[in-house]
Amino acid sequence: MKNIEKKVINENGAIEHLKVFYPSLQKEIVQLSAQDNFAGIIQTTVDHLKNLLQESKINIVNHNIKMMDWIYRNGTQNVKQIIENLFVRSFRSFKKQTDTHQWNILYQYMPVSFQKIYVKQSKMDEILFKRH
Repeated sequence: MKNIEKKVINENGAIEHLKVFYPSLQKEIVQLSAQDNFAGIIQTTVDHLKNLLQESKINIVNHNIKMMDWIYRNGTQNVKQIIENLFVRSFRSFKKQTDTHQWNILYQYMPVSFQKIYVKQSKMDEILFKRH
């Protein structure tokens, strides 16, 4: 039996996948990639999803979240950290931007890995920013 090696996606690999996942953002992704700004690329995808939410395109947003989860699960530690700190952290603003029904749909179909990170971040924020 052959030993199948799992390919880990670094920032450059993630960028190539994001170009395919987001053809409408390709020009901006290429520009940010030329500046080695992976975090900026992730922020661009977040902004794109916020625009889709404003248009109530919940199913498209869910699909895009799942695509980002695929990169996350297969990414290097650095890729994962940036996705956690920018992409998953943006879910708080997604929640504020949607009504309860829309948020419940988004959350229900959100990959479990992202749900766990989101809950952990929310608990930490509550502890850190709670004022008495």
